[in-house]
Amino acid sequence: MLQKSLGTGSDVIIYDLEDSVAPSPEDKANARANLKKFLREADIGPNSPHITVRVNDISTPYFEEDIKEILSNIKVGGVVLAKTHAAEDLDVLSNALREAPLAEVRAFPVEIIPSLESARAMWNLRDIAAWKSKHEPRLGGELKALMFACEDYCADTSIIRTPARKELLFTRSQLVIAAKAFGLDVVDMVCIQYKDKDYLRDECIDGRQLGFTGKQAIHPSQVPIIQSTFVPTPEEILRAAKILKGLKNAHISEAKGAIGIDGEMIDAPMLKQAEQIIAIAEAANLTIPNV
Repeated sequence: MLQKSLGTGSDVIIYDLEDSVAPSPEDKANARANLKKFLREADIGPNSPHITVRVNDISTPYFEEDIKEILSNIKVGGVVLAKTHAAEDLDVLSNALREAPLAEVRAFPVEIIPSLESARAMWNLRDIAAWKSKHEPRLGGELKALMFACEDYCADTSIIRTPARKELLFTRSQLVIAAKAFGLDVVDMVCIQYKDKDYLRDECIDGRQLGFTGKQAIHPSQVPIIQSTFVPTPEEILRAAKILKGLKNAHISEAKGAIGIDGEMIDAPMLKQAEQIIAIAEAANLTIPNV
């Protein structure tokens, strides 16, 4: 199962030591040992998915061993901290990363992704998004993204999740705004209807329209739909290419700051959006038309 995960086509693989493992000390220790052995032996190279591990939260007796045994492997490039409630939780994680075996030999910082699962987390969202390690990033880690754990959040807040998702609009929008304010990626909730591809696609479109940069998958069959949805459509790419060319020509030849394209008035903010679309398309190796 662990070996198969490397072939799912995901950009990031998150190995979970928290909720997917039974809460007994024996089960936690076995899961940790199995993952440690797999990561030690696995052929993980530059073309492999980015390896991240979801560790048990700082209030558990398992957190320190998770960091010591798993994050000491330099193949692990990121850590998801379950049940992050406050910026101080990230200080605890950063201190543990600093003390982990082989921390000194890391060439790059461990990417830290707090999993936001509670009302307290949302109340402290600004401080979490603004957090920086008190250590050198290469040793204490660096905040990379915010992640929304919807089911835990609904359980904590008594929100009743519905297919329309309107009850989560405020929370999800807050997450996106906080992430963008501090230059972070922001990862949307899992779609628990993993066999319903149409529902998954609709939820992906909704997340992208809100500004999320990616989405969690709980089954390999979800990966292609998520990846194909969180990139610009051919129509969006064509429009962006027209905007870039049209405004470039207008700036050079006519000294204009705004132009009309296909019945739309285009100016500087739309230029910025177009540049972002083309950048994402290029990163995803999508075709950029000549216009």
